[in-house]
Amino acid sequence: MIRFDRATKRYPDGTVAVDELDLEAPTGQITVLVGPSGCGKTTSLRMINRMIEPSSGTIWLDDTDTASMPTHELRRRIGYVIQHAGLFPHRTIVDNVATVPFLLGTDKREARSRALELLERVGLDPAFAKRYPAQLSGGQQQRVGVARALAADPPVMLMDEPFSAVDPVVREQLQEEFLRLQGDLGKTIVFVTHDIDEAIKLGDQVAVLRVGGKLAQLAPPHELLSRPVDAFVAEFVGRDRGYRALGFTGGDQLPVAEERTVVVGDPVPRDQGLVLAVDGERRPQGWVDGHGRADTVSEDELLRGGTLATQGGTLRAALDACLSSPSRRGVVVDDEGRLLGSITARQVLDLIERQQPEQAGRAVGGAHPASVQEG
Repeated sequence: MIRFDRATKRYPDGTVAVDELDLEAPTGQITVLVGPSGCGKTTSLRMINRMIEPSSGTIWLDDTDTASMPTHELRRRIGYVIQHAGLFPHRTIVDNVATVPFLLGTDKREARSRALELLERVGLDPAFAKRYPAQLSGGQQQRVGVARALAADPPVMLMDEPFSAVDPVVREQLQEEFLRLQGDLGKTIVFVTHDIDEAIKLGDQVAVLRVGGKLAQLAPPHELLSRPVDAFVAEFVGRDRGYRALGFTGGDQLPVAEERTVVVGDPVPRDQGLVLAVDGERRPQGWVDGHGRADTVSEDELLRGGTLATQGGTLRAALDACLSSPSRRGVVVDDEGRLLGSITARQVLDLIERQQPEQAGRAVGGAHPASVQEG
């Protein structure tokens, strides 16, 4: 557990970066700090490991005042991941990951063996071990940075916009890998981002900060989206927050209908309109237009615009599958990616309407709505 108790950072010129911050980051959970530029996100993060010393107030690590701990002992208990990974350019990847164990006196063979395990855990091929940072892509370097932060198995991790410097596709992959790792490891994590979508996706709880380092709202993602505390939070979270809140609303059993299909390589049924193409194991591959044709369908002519919804997933995923589909029929698959059928946007909206009274009742009763992470 990390707890800020009226923590303040005031600079000699009078600038207040963080103003009497009271906040608790629970053990084993991800707490995300988000807010506009100048709100003290990174300053708050760096006060935890005393890279920046608080001017007043107290920061607790479990039951210990961090100010009472020697900085080197404090930092050994905390992993730290930053933008651009911050790798040593003259060291191989395996030695970058093993840096902290080396410093702690771990045998080199043991430290490198642990580093190789961590590279695999963060989704990197061990073949990268002998390369240097300049030989890796930005996304690969960020994975190495995460592995290095995990190398000493710290109970706490601080992450300062670690995925912001990579392209959107790689960023989504890193977020998914990060959530998978956290599911396995259960670290206490404080994560800084300027991206509210990233905050909502990754956080068990999200702290929205105002300029000047004042806490505006601390809440689970669903509550932040559905019940922003004031106009500032509502504007920062965004006007489409109602749609995004569906990402935390379980779809239960979607009422799927049978969908017309054709196996890629087989003749397309004549005059059937848009037909869903599947592979030999009934995994959807895309849509094909059957108007006025009866020849076979090849992969290069498939319409692949639609996303897929998983049975038992979120209503946001189901609605997106409908809206993005060329046929306007959302494709629903099982956990193995095999076709179950299709659903319409109208059916999804009916499900949303039925769930709203139930959620309102839970809110009146004081309980948080169930949170379901959407990939």
